[in-house]
Amino acid sequence: MMKTVWAKHALTSDGWQSDVWITLGDDGCILSIEAEVQPEGECFGVMLPAPTNLHSHAFQRAMAGMTERRGSDPSDNFWSWRKLMYRFLDQLTPDHIEAITAFVQMEMLEAGYGASVEFHYLHHQADGTPYDNIAELSDRIAAAAQISGMGLTLLPVLYEQGGCDGRALGAGQIRFGNNLDRFAKLYEGARAGLKSLPNDCRIGVAPHSLRAVSRESLAAVTTLHTTGPIHIHLAEQVGEVEEIVTAYGQRPTEWLFENHPVDDRWCLIHATQMHAHETIAMAKSGAVAGLCPITEANLGDGIFDGVRYLKHGGRFGIGSDSNIRISVSEELRALEYSQRLKYLGRAVLATETRSAGRVIFEGAAFGGALASGRNSGVLEPGKLADMMALDRSDINLMGKNGDMILDSYIFAGDDSLVTDVWSAGRHMVTNGRHKHRDQILARFRQTIASLTEGL
Repeated sequence: MMKTVWAKHALTSDGWQSDVWITLGDDGCILSIEAEVQPEGECFGVMLPAPTNLHSHAFQRAMAGMTERRGSDPSDNFWSWRKLMYRFLDQLTPDHIEAITAFVQMEMLEAGYGASVEFHYLHHQADGTPYDNIAELSDRIAAAAQISGMGLTLLPVLYEQGGCDGRALGAGQIRFGNNLDRFAKLYEGARAGLKSLPNDCRIGVAPHSLRAVSRESLAAVTTLHTTGPIHIHLAEQVGEVEEIVTAYGQRPTEWLFENHPVDDRWCLIHATQMHAHETIAMAKSGAVAGLCPITEANLGDGIFDGVRYLKHGGRFGIGSDSNIRISVSEELRALEYSQRLKYLGRAVLATETRSAGRVIFEGAAFGGALASGRNSGVLEPGKLADMMALDRSDINLMGKNGDMILDSYIFAGDDSLVTDVWSAGRHMVTNGRHKHRDQILARFRQTIASLTEGL
């Protein structure tokens, strides 16, 4: 049945509007938007499109806070973090993964995300043996989405080698590994497993990185599913770039663009180690930059060149990646602040007509929708009703209108301003709380207790 919600202020495809009716259809899409009308139905203060979280490794949420000690090596960095992550994931069972993922998706919804893209590379048992159902762990991701009500784009990840030299996977990586034939079976199993979910869910493919996939396999896997999104980690770390230059004779972005028709199906994750000409080429390609500022800061990846990228028309979205901290407002704040530190200025991503907050919020909503293959990203008839409401009575929003609402939410407020969230019209968060919070949290607590004992 149709349902109408009313908002005092709404950011629509026509810009800011006041006293707005938004009518939702039973297919999860927005039927109509009408401004300057009297309140009717449920009433909210500020209505915004809910961005899609375009990059998540859900299982890593359970190890948040466990990797902040340096140890005996003063050069502790991404690679030592990765060693601990490998040791941790050896403990994970299918039940653990389902419980952790449901909890992560609940946190994402409460933070204001309307959907999530799961970059899913944990496929097999601890010794590398496939489960009887090769897509068992993909099915657990889907089961978590059934519980949380979150829109899902599932990206089964191809991971076949330990480095550019083609060496075998190490002990911590064997749960990821597949050759092309086995990956094709896994992909088909994962796609079949999504049939139980609402029809807004999507599937794509993710060759993990140029280090982890051979040239031949990268070409093959991108044709496996010809309409869905393609995501790849690219140019994240200095060591990664150096290895690829040695093996390929070019920097990662240079080689990828010369050898593949990169377009708007592609999402290039991180890209924090690029030169100016690479940044410009990426912007002009139509691909989406998958930016994860909190994780990139936590791992010491570097700073994406957002000023140059947006100057040349680049598209971007945000993701929570390692899930050490799940927050829409903090990801966006870290994105803008990193650019200010890089360029020694203020409001560096703002334009003459849109504030910094509006540029990064609308950009993230549009780019996340594109990267997920999801018909969302803006409040407009015909689009999925991925929506988030902010508390107009919060002290940070008092007296604020237009772009200043977004600026105050992102730079002065936090996710406590988020009162309600819809994913494809499913009203999953009310008064800041997920409708299944108690049961999801209880299961997550049991999982953490079990994992702590195992470690």
